[in-house]
Amino acid sequence: MKTYIALLRAVNLGGHNRIAMQELRDLLSHCGMEEPRTLLVSGNAVFRSGYSATARLEGLLEDALKERLDLETDFLVRSTDEWGRLIRDNPFPDEARRDPGHFLVMCLKEAPERDAVRALQQSIVGREVVGAKGRQAYLVYPDGVGRSKLTNALIERKLGSRGTGRNWNTVIKLAALAG
Repeated sequence: MKTYIALLRAVNLGGHNRIAMQELRDLLSHCGMEEPRTLLVSGNAVFRSGYSATARLEGLLEDALKERLDLETDFLVRSTDEWGRLIRDNPFPDEARRDPGHFLVMCLKEAPERDAVRALQQSIVGREVVGAKGRQAYLVYPDGVGRSKLTNALIERKLGSRGTGRNWNTVIKLAALAG
């Protein structure tokens, strides 16, 4: 059995794609995941599973979410080993330490090409900074996320992959919850 961290994309935002964390834990249990736990109300979960392929887990959970709760959105799943690498590979450790609430990691369905990352970097009109490694983008929002022109829609369009972001505080809390 391996421990996994799962992030739901775009849930519980402004009354859209509502899911209670108890519903999420119940869904995970129904799908055979063991010891499901959630963090916050933004669709963060930790569980144990015998599956070894995260893409297969994502598909299984997305199908169950649609079938059982009539909710269509992405699951982004990482093993604890992948989550550890995601933390170690952080290209902006000073920003993560200095201002973890304005530093985000965006887990992506697919690893972006270098040219796509460069195109995203060139499209930035503010003080934001972006890096990427594997299936993660690292985003520094020194002036905050709310008014930034570096939106999820722009990031996904430029990188050619759907994803969901969590601030560094949540990334570290999920690592602790996963043990």
